Amino acid sequence: LQDIIAILGVDELSEEDKTIVSRARRIQRFLSQNTYVAKQFTGIEGSTVPLDETIDGFTKICDGDYDHVAEQAFFMCGGLEDVDAKWAEIQKSF
Repeated sequence: LQDIIAILGVDELSEEDKTIVSRARRIQRFLSQNTYVAKQFTGIEGSTVPLDETIDGFTKICDGDYDHVAEQAFFMCGGLEDVDAKWAEIQKSF
């Protein structure tokens, strides 16, 4: 799909493919979890997320449970609790 998007753009994808791309982008951002090592560059405190919580989050994103949440809410978050909190903050700013 990346090649098709690069050539034609997202608008040319089917609705199903758009959903897949949207979830994939959320997963990419979700997996950019805030690590302790990155704190000096990001200013964001690192956190540790148990493997089972990460897998649960990944599954929920793939299943569409978080399709309503903006992509930026997933960036540099520890787990889904962080995503929910960040999403609530984003919504307050609108």
